Amino acid sequence: MNCKVEKTKNANEVKLEITVEAQKFEEAIKKVYFKSAKYFNIPGFRKGKAPMPIVEKYYGKEIFYEDAFNEVAQDALEEAVKENKLEVVSRPDIEVTQIEKGKDLVFTAIMQTKPEAKLGKYKGIEIKKIEYNVTDEDIEHELGHMQEHNSRLISIEDRPVENGDITIIDFEGFVDGKAFEGGKAEGHELGIGSNTFIPGFEEQIIGMKIEEERDIHVKFPDEYFSKDLAGKEATFKVKLHEIKKKELPELDDEFAKDVSEFDTIAELKASIKEKQQKQKEDKAKYETQETVIKAVCENSQVEIPSGMIEIEVENMLKDMEQRLSYQGLKLEQYLQMMGKTEEDMKKEYEPQAIEGIKSRLVLEAVIKAEKIEATEEEVEEKLKEMAKNYGKENDEAFLKNENVRKYIKEGLASEKAMDFLVKNAKIK
Repeated sequence: MNCKVEKTKNANEVKLEITVEAQKFEEAIKKVYFKSAKYFNIPGFRKGKAPMPIVEKYYGKEIFYEDAFNEVAQDALEEAVKENKLEVVSRPDIEVTQIEKGKDLVFTAIMQTKPEAKLGKYKGIEIKKIEYNVTDEDIEHELGHMQEHNSRLISIEDRPVENGDITIIDFEGFVDGKAFEGGKAEGHELGIGSNTFIPGFEEQIIGMKIEEERDIHVKFPDEYFSKDLAGKEATFKVKLHEIKKKELPELDDEFAKDVSEFDTIAELKASIKEKQQKQKEDKAKYETQETVIKAVCENSQVEIPSGMIEIEVENMLKDMEQRLSYQGLKLEQYLQMMGKTEEDMKKEYEPQAIEGIKSRLVLEAVIKAEKIEATEEEVEEKLKEMAKNYGKENDEAFLKNENVRKYIKEGLASEKAMDFLVKNAKIK
């Protein structure tokens, strides 16, 4: 395999002319023939038994070219990229210039390469101090959640429905006097004031008594997901079966003992404060880093190739697809619900993708400028931590995987570079 490399007129773009020897290409053709011979049905031969020259004569000698090209091109391209130490950030644009049995295979591949950021001012960046303190309200809010989680429902029989109650109802909805699909339920639990039903519905439950029946009149929102119902007036026939109310436990020492390892409410509050303080410190640290790197990026210059942005956006879309799958949703369903196309989402993601790429490239430039690197001891420690988290403490293949070690080393270097930028910033 031979390769010629030349830069194109576009920044961060190269053109590779790759030549694969005729013998290697012919071997690929034979390999493809043996793989696909069973599919050929030629008169005078049992299916799959026709010799290669007969198949080529019957179907044309080009019959195996495409598959043979695919057999050798990927390896040849990867070898050329590795030999020329290219950091490729886009898919190749391939053009075959010579493909014929008995001759060298020649093709070109135009690819975008990873750019380097040109740093501006990155030391002494001035930012305002970001700080968050835990307030009494924060602690009370968390205690309120704990109360809610440990509350119990009690039945109410001596009064009508009030705001905040939980009701058990039967209902059936009608539009223009006709029942509509999905508008009927029995034994439905509805929290009054939860705003989970059509606007105006829950308010009209207030005042109802057990076993009372009532007609409730509402209007579906104009933007309602069902186009058949959007903006239409509806009547729901409702029957109330039960009224329940949450009873919250007292915030005392007994509560602390029941819900935690502490003996007193004072100790529980102190623990909540400590945890929240750590969370707020982490939040302040993250936002400080974001502010500093954003300022450094604004002072730096880099031309990001389109292919790099395209791949970043696609990865963001894949991440979103995975998150949706945890909720039992497919991307197509989500897009339909939002009234958007995949292209709409890609356009929305693009600014975020560009920002993320620039941040990484700028950090890499800082790493290079300041000669920042992770030590072998640091890599080893992080590797053990990662192996423990993934249950791979005894997995020798994982512990010795060079790609994993490289990933860890680069990640640690980026963390150190970020710490360097913050340490050298002027925080007022």
